Amino acid sequence: MLKIGLLLLILPILMLMSAYFVELGDVRECLLVQGGHWDYRSGVCRETAQPFVPWIDRHPWLVNGGMLTSVAGLALCMVGLYVKRR
Repeated sequence: MLKIGLLLLILPILMLMSAYFVELGDVRECLLVQGGHWDYRSGVCRETAQPFVPWIDRHPWLVNGGMLTSVAGLALCMVGLYVKRR
């Protein structure tokens, strides 16, 4: 149970971070290389200024689901450490 808990605790965080940094790379390329403005809603580089839309507003199921999975993993880790091995 401890191994499953650790997997559920760490894997969603790594997936969220990787998805965030992939998008951040696209945003930086748009701003620095192409000289445009990133459209956060459609995920493309545009010539006109675009409003900033937070990550949680664009991907609420991904963020909330990842956090809930991490909390479930934490609970499994706690139970795995609490239960005596046979």
